[in-house]
Order: sequence, then structure tokens, then C-alpha cells
Amino acid sequence: MKLICRIHSRTTYLQAVPLSSGIYKQSSTTLLKRRFTNLQSRPSQRKDTRISASDVGARRLSASTSPRVEPTIFALSTAPGKSAIAIIRISGPASVKIYHNLCPRTPAPKPRHATVRTLYHPHEASEVLDSEALVLFFPGPQTATGEDVLELHVHGGTAVVRSVLHAIPLAAPYENDKPDPRIIRYAEPGEFTRRAFYNNRLDLTQVEALGDTLSAETEQQRRLAVNGASDVLAKRYEAWRQQLLYARGELEALIDFSEDQHFEDSPAALVTSVSGQVRRLQTQVKAAIENASRGELLRRGISIALLGAPNAGKSSLLNRIVGREAAIVSEEEGTTRDVVEIGVDIGGFYCRFGDSAGLRTKSAPPNVEIGRIEQEGMKRAKERALVADIVLVLIPVQRISGEDGTLRSHLEINSEILASLRQCNLAKQSVVYTINKMDLIGSTESVALMQGLLQQKILDHGLPPSPLPINACSCTSAQYQARDANGLQNLLDSLIVLFKAKTATSGLDSAAWESSLGATERQRLLLQHCSDDLQTFLDQVEQGPIGQQLDSESVDIVLAAESLRSAADNLAKITGKGEAANVEEVLGVVFEKYV
Repeated sequence: MKLICRIHSRTTYLQAVPLSSGIYKQSSTTLLKRRFTNLQSRPSQRKDTRISASDVGARRLSASTSPRVEPTIFALSTAPGKSAIAIIRISGPASVKIYHNLCPRTPAPKPRHATVRTLYHPHEASEVLDSEALVLFFPGPQTATGEDVLELHVHGGTAVVRSVLHAIPLAAPYENDKPDPRIIRYAEPGEFTRRAFYNNRLDLTQVEALGDTLSAETEQQRRLAVNGASDVLAKRYEAWRQQLLYARGELEALIDFSEDQHFEDSPAALVTSVSGQVRRLQTQVKAAIENASRGELLRRGISIALLGAPNAGKSSLLNRIVGREAAIVSEEEGTTRDVVEIGVDIGGFYCRFGDSAGLRTKSAPPNVEIGRIEQEGMKRAKERALVADIVLVLIPVQRISGEDGTLRSHLEINSEILASLRQCNLAKQSVVYTINKMDLIGSTESVALMQGLLQQKILDHGLPPSPLPINACSCTSAQYQARDANGLQNLLDSLIVLFKAKTATSGLDSAAWESSLGATERQRLLLQHCSDDLQTFLDQVEQGPIGQQLDSESVDIVLAAESLRSAADNLAKITGKGEAANVEEVLGVVFEKYV
């Protein structure tokens, strides 16, 4: 096939006409001359190669080629309010000038060394703002923002902090007897981090991890943020992007150098080789997507829905877990109508427990109709169970009379709960069972007996077995809690085991993939788009079973190369580095590999 290149906007379109194939054997000089001649005759292909895939990436890229002086910014870096110490950060070209005006007649501090200084009002030499302030100066570009940074550690009194913040813009160069916002101004929210990104001190993955670090409340969230704060994720995405760049380069060589060339290998063999590389890369991308979903559980919290009949003890269990009266508990059935959600730290995992209305049939209790409000509460309980990560079912012990008149323990799963559990099963939810009110069992009955009874009922109803052992506890009886103090703790320990399983990394080397848990939802979506593009490429080039010899004339090389470009663009958007490859990058790969 002869592939004629046509340029439109920033996308390369090619038209195929019949041609004999073969890998070239002409000299490198001939190929270079032909390629450079084509480039000179097609100026639009080289136009605007610095346009990025996002506005943020565009600003970052253009900043490296068209530098402009940014105004100096300052802000209070510690929380507002009274404290022992308050830290004020200043970043920008006027940092040194501000220091000399706040600390007149004193030498500049040694870079990265703490120095005690007295801060004065820049216009009133006798007015002391803070008599013992700790000053640190960090010269750019090896700083948090990539600019000169001045930090003032002052006493944390409200008046002291206010006076220093008021004096900083007066200490900078200004015109017309007032501070010029083009020279210095108070920082906008997140502006220090934005400058770090624009000055290549952070990539977008590290910026997102910084947000996770500041919002982390549990140990697992802290670890998640630490994993994402390193540059491991960015390096992995960039390595994948480079693999796609090289793969696209091989196809571009087939497009640009196929005419009148003699191929050592057939184009079909070359496409098959690229296809194998892409399929291996797609496997890694899919593993990263799965790990990102698992990491999102740690970030937003694991959702647990409490499901059971009215007065099964769901609210009592919730109160025991959170250690306070978070939900109303009463012997009267149906006290919970809406979903009550409470967040709690269990073993370092942030969990969101949802207590909801009990599920019952119209005949239980007898002659009690289900009102509209209760129906709505039951509907919300079922909906909450379907979207939860874990469904915790409470089955209370009931005492009933046997045929001989003696009392025995009984466990019941009513039809409403069964219907909800079957829906959860179809949705592949994780369902965990717990027996409550164990203080009601007889003296001859044991925990093992009740666990076996419930397990048999689960199987009899055609429900899948629980992924965890069935636990038993009592949330109200102090006597039973004293006798079996580990009942609730065993339930929590079992849940922690399930939490770890749900958030464990997947991949060939779990330790190496630990950082992928730190990928955010934005990164996951872009990885999914990348995987879809890779699948489109494989669908375009693979005819029949894997390993079957391809017919080069049946493969649309142009569309296949475009799918790789789109996949690489999605990877580039994750780190904010713009498009996957401009024309010069692709040419660099072609000349490096083939000339």
C-alpha cells in the first residue's frame, strides 16, 4: 500500500493507494533528505507544536518558552487563629527586597539557615512588628515553588500576624505611593502549588496527592497520600507514553518510508510486533485502573450498609461501633426511617456506616400495615445496600415455642430481606452476616450452633456464602458482653480483613504497584480512555486469533496510528504535559530507530 500523508489542523490524515511493500534498504542520507524535503513543503505540519491537551498544560509549556515575571505572592501558611507560631510564606522576585525592608541594617540570612530577626514596619523604623521572628530564605529555583521563597515564623497572636501581613506589601517596590498588585499581592487559594506546577516542581499527580495529604484522616489515607506524593506514578505514566510513542514511530516509518523501499520484514510482521507491545501495555494499564478503583475506597471511605428487620439491633450496633449515641435506640420498632450515615476509623480504614429502616413484610408484626413513610424508608434502605461496598446483615435471635412447648432460639430471614439480598448478589456486593441478641440463647445452645443454623438458612435460600465467618454478638446486654467481650471485636477484625482484601494491589508485583493505589478518580478515567484507545488499536490491527499472520493490505495503518496517538494523549493529560507527541518527537523516534 502507498500511504499519502495529508495534513489538516494538528491531526495527520493519510490516504492509502496500492503499492508494493518492503522495509527500506536505501541509505540514511536519502531518507533524511526525502523527509526534510517533505517537511519543508508542508509547513502546517510544524505549526503550533506547543499546543497542549489542556489549558493548564498549555500555560505550563508556554511558560518554559515565553517566560514572564509573575508578581510576588504571600499568605499565612498556618491555620488562622491564636497559636504559638504562625508561618507566613512569601514567594517571588521581590522576596529579597521585602526582607531588607522588614529587617533593615541586617545582612541577608544564609540560604536555608534559620536566623532570628526583629521585624520592623517598612515606613516606621522605630515600630517593631515582632521582636523575635525566625526568618528563612530559600533561593530559587530549588524551592517549593521554583521561585525565591522567604518564610517568616512569627508569634501566633492575632494582632502580630495581622500587622506583619499588612506590612509585607508595603515592603515591596511600589508606585504612586501604594502597593502595585502587579508586583506583590496576597496569594489566591492554591496559588503556591500552581506555581510549583508551572515551574516543574510538581506534576499533576503530585499536586493531587498533596490534596490527599492535607485531607487524610486515617492511617490508610495517609499511606495513600504518601504513595501518590512520590514521582513513581508520573514516571510510570511517562514510560507508558514513551512506549506508545515508539510504537507509533514504527507505524509512521511504515507510512513514510514504504514507497520504493525493500523491507527486511513484511509490514504485517511489523504490525504484529507492535500489536504484541500494545497488548502487554494494555494489561498494565488495566491493572492500574483496578488499583485506582481500590485506592478510591481508601480515599472516600468504605461504604457499609446495615441491613435487617425492624428492631434487629442495627442502631445499637452502630452506636457500639462509633462509641456514642449516634442513632436513636428504642424498643419500639421502626424508629429509623431515613438513612443515618456515620464515619468512623476502623483499623486505619475510614468507613461510612449507613443505618437505615428495617425491612419487614406486611404480615409482620401481625395486623400492622406498612405506611407510606415506612415504605419510603425501606426503599431507601434497599437502594443504600445496592450502592454500598459492603452489606452487613443483622439477624437477631428470637425465642419461640417448640412443638413440645419448650422455648428455643430461632433465626429468621424474611422475604423483604431475601429480595434485597438477591439484588445485592446480582450486583456482586460483598454481604457479611452477623447474629445479634446472643444474650437470648438458651443455656444449652452455643454460638457455634447458631452460626451453623444461620449458615444452613443462607444455603437453603440459595444465597452465596459469606466471604467472612458469621459473627455473633449482643449490643445491649451488659451481662453477655462481660461473658463474651470479644464478640464485637471479632466482627471488627473480620471487617478489617475484608477491607484489606478490597484495597490490596493487583499486578505482577504488588509491592511495585503499591503507588498505583494513589491514583485519583481523574487519573482513573484518563487511564480508562487510554485502555479503550489501545483496545481500538488492537481491534483495528488484529484479524482473527492472536498470532495469526496479518494481511498488510487489510490493516488501516493510519487509523491504527491515530488510536496510539489518542492513547498517549490521555497519558500525557494525567501529568499535565500536553499532547503525547508533536511531529518532531515522532520524527526523532523514526530517525533513531530506523535511520
